Order: sequence, then C-alpha cells, then structure tokens
Amino acid sequence: LFRMQFLQILSRKPRKLETLFQIQFCQKQFPYTCLTTSACTYSKKKKANSYEQVDQEKYKNLVHSVTSYKTSTQTPETIFEEDNLLYGPLDKHKHPVKDGTKTPKNWVPLINPSKRIPPLNSDSNLPRKITLQKMKIPSVTRILQQTLSPQQVFYLERWKQKMIVELGKDGFEEYTKNLFFQGELFHSALESIFLSEEMATKEKSKNDVISGYLSSVEHVLEDISEVKALESGVHHETLQYLGLVDCVAKYRGQLCVIDWKTSEKPKPFLKSTFDNPLQVAAYIGAINHDANYDFQVCCGLIVVAYKNGSPAHPHFMDPDLCSQYWNKWLLRLEEYMDRN
Repeated sequence: LFRMQFLQILSRKPRKLETLFQIQFCQKQFPYTCLTTSACTYSKKKKANSYEQVDQEKYKNLVHSVTSYKTSTQTPETIFEEDNLLYGPLDKHKHPVKDGTKTPKNWVPLINPSKRIPPLNSDSNLPRKITLQKMKIPSVTRILQQTLSPQQVFYLERWKQKMIVELGKDGFEEYTKNLFFQGELFHSALESIFLSEEMATKEKSKNDVISGYLSSVEHVLEDISEVKALESGVHHETLQYLGLVDCVAKYRGQLCVIDWKTSEKPKPFLKSTFDNPLQVAAYIGAINHDANYDFQVCCGLIVVAYKNGSPAHPHFMDPDLCSQYWNKWLLRLEEYMDRN
C-alpha cells in the first residue's frame, strides 16, 4: 500500500520520476553490476594444481625406480625361444639379392605352350600310374637335398643331433624308418581310397598306425574329384629331371598336383612346409612337359596330415603362387647343375 501511494505521487510529476529512475534506481543496481564483474574476474583465475604442492625432489628416486623397473620375468633366452616359436629361426645369413628378384639363365615356362590337349576319351576316367624310369638324370628330391642353404643344413643337423641325444643312434634310425614306413602306408591307403571305397575301408581297419592320418584328411577328401594320376612318374623332357607325383586331381574344381605330407607338429602356414612348394612346382612343370600326360596343370595343393587325427591343413597354391615357386625351383636346378 505504501509503494502504491509513493508511485501515485511521483506520477503527478513526470520529471521527478525520470530523475529518480536515473539516479536512485541505477545506484541500487550498481552493486549487482560490480558483483557480475567480480565474478567474471574470479572465473579467469588460474586453478591451483594439486601436484605443485607435492615435494617432487623428495619422491624423485621413488618415481625413477618405478618407471625404470622391469616387472617382466623374461630373459634373453626366453625371448629368443618365443621369437623362434612365433616367427621361425633367426636368419643370420644376409642375402643381398632375393630369389624372387633373380632371373634363371635357362628359363622355361611352367605351362607348355606347344602341348596340345586331345579331346576326352573313354579311358580318361582311369588315373594314370606311370612307372618311374631309371635314368641317369637327377630327381626333384635329390636336387632339393643337394642345394639346401647353409642355414637349412645347420638346423637339420642340429635337430638330428638333438634326436640322437634323446633316442640314441639306433633309436634315431628306428625312428626315421618308422616315419618312412608310416608315410608309405598312408600313401597306399589314399591310393586305395581313390580306386575303390571298399578297399579303403579294409585298408583303414587293417592298420591302426595310419587311422589317425586318414581321419585327419577326411574333410579334404570331400573336396577332391576327377583323379587323373596316382603315384605316377614324371619327366621334364627339356630340363631333364624326374620325380614321382603323389596325386593329380581336382580340388574344389581346380586341377592340382597334390602332395600328401605327414607331420607330428602343426603346420598351419605354407611357409611351414619348407621346400615342399618348390617340389610341387617342379612336378607341375614336369607334367606339363611330359608327353605321357595329355593335360596341363597350373595349381598345387599340399596337405599336411596329423597322426593324432586333428584336421589336416590344406595349402592351396594358385597359378601366380606356382609361378613364383617355379622360378625359385629353376634357380635351385641351376645351382645343382653348376655344382655337378
């Protein structure tokens, strides 16, 4: 009520009301303006860092000991063992020029451009099994063995000496004989599978030694069809070398030279098979330049089977990969010829 009366008196004198608002009202508001300015100034003030209050000199040694202390229990020996397991043995030999960059002096194409493929006949469904002729020319296996790098020779010899220490000399010889014997039984059983399913069942039940290998490759056999050759001899008529091919058949629709391998250790990568890709490439080239075969092959397959029955590792080699290994094979062949 008092405020209403005060406003009514002032309204009768307009100039007095204007003066009042310009002076009295602004004076009332001035403290609020000051408070706003001071609040803004306060917000720009640098925040205090709690770490600045820590006596850094006092804890300097503690910080240094924590940051420099290695909690890992690894030693140089365990690190080398781990690297060897993951990435393979250390390559101590420097190769100034890689094999892939070298060009063979006597280069012969993997695919024979002059070979004519006749039309299919009634006998084409029967797998070829050509006897390996004894000639005075080297085999693929011999060439690869005679041209091993010093590093490969070193690791093979070290493995041999390690096995002799564990098994003894006689025990090691018996061990190698058993490996070859199991391999022969495995190849024989596979040949029976491709020729007759009934024979394969008998072969599998006859010997428990290879039952694990056969179980290992069951999933691979499902993808194999149209077998064209089994345990058949091949001869490269131009480069003059020979070999014995395990199998030539279609794998998932691609005609391949198939090489069956047994192993006690997993080999999930193609590089784990060492010189086997070169061997397959050499067989492919020999088939393509052998008049006994009226077809050509451009792909390869390496199947690693395991005695414990675990799924085998199939390593497919497409035409590009086969061409790369073909060039490497030609270099190894040249090296062998130069030495002999």
